[in-house]
Amino acid sequence: MAHTYIPPLRLGFIGGALNSAVGYTHFNSSRLDGHFRVDCGCFSRHAEPNDASADTYGIAAGRSHASWQELLDKEKGHLDAIVVLTPTPDHSPIVIAALDAGYAVISEKALAVSSAECRAIGDAVQRNHGFLAVTYNYSGYPMVRELRRLIADGSLGQLQQIHIEMPQEGFLRQAAAPQAWRLKDYQVPTVSLDLGVHVHHLVHFLTGGKAPLEVVGDHSTYGQFPGVIDNVYCLARYADDLRVQTWYGKTALGYRNGLRIRVFGSLASAEWFQMEPEDLRLSQADGRHILLDRGSSDADVARQLRYNRFKPGHPSGFIEAFANLYADIAEHLRHYQAGQPAPNDFVYGARQSEEGLRFLEAIARSAASKTWQTV
Repeated sequence: MAHTYIPPLRLGFIGGALNSAVGYTHFNSSRLDGHFRVDCGCFSRHAEPNDASADTYGIAAGRSHASWQELLDKEKGHLDAIVVLTPTPDHSPIVIAALDAGYAVISEKALAVSSAECRAIGDAVQRNHGFLAVTYNYSGYPMVRELRRLIADGSLGQLQQIHIEMPQEGFLRQAAAPQAWRLKDYQVPTVSLDLGVHVHHLVHFLTGGKAPLEVVGDHSTYGQFPGVIDNVYCLARYADDLRVQTWYGKTALGYRNGLRIRVFGSLASAEWFQMEPEDLRLSQADGRHILLDRGSSDADVARQLRYNRFKPGHPSGFIEAFANLYADIAEHLRHYQAGQPAPNDFVYGARQSEEGLRFLEAIARSAASKTWQTV
């Protein structure tokens, strides 16, 4: 049976130079399954990394732009979407300008530095009937999606507790050298914009959108950069009597990225650890312990062909998880272009980002006041 060729969707990058934290990851993951290609960019405001990135990414002459404003002006009608990969504090004006110019937008998380900025971006989406997707990439792991399926079909019973942590060590290791923009805090500390948005999103993703109601939080500074918050604890009460305990930060020596999710229900519990991404561990009320991976007969989601670029036993990881999300965004965008909105449950935009920032703002208020705060 012949397959109809579907040309890849055309992207323009704003930010994402080779010397950025995320640029090369987005370049590779967006192209992994042939859904996108990168046609142009303003990869950096500085000429040398901008030119070097354009050369490496194979950008045609004349399509590497000196400013994001120039890109938006000159590339109208030649792209399917803009990908915004600048530091978070720069997102809002770029995203809104791109939406107002008629571009579909894919944005690196965090979407913005405050819930108010997220709301303004949401308003721009609405007034332009626009398209916006935010790349919360950890939800792309097949076994995270398998866990979501198990929760949704009731295999864990009534959800009671979620413990989620994301410890890293980058602010305490010898010769630590974070990017300059990460050393300034806003109403929400930058460590929350960097890590906390993932934590909130994963709980939202796994539970089918359960909302946080109130939180008590704690901020601390342990690293090499005085005055910069680098460690956050939070206990949150969610709808339906769910409790969520959270820890994330950048001063946990020994952890490159210790993302771990533990979900406890009335019938079973489950645990997933990013450093062992192929495994989902279940513990049943009758004492049985079960290990699922992509090859397990009970792994209804993870056994799908789209998650098995190579057979189980050859682990998939971070780039593949990012590519899974880009595949979802491509499907979502193609439906949008055809005027046939078909919401993809794996693609999130301004509204969910705004909820996440409200959650993080409540943690910040609680840490300052030493009281429970309503979200």
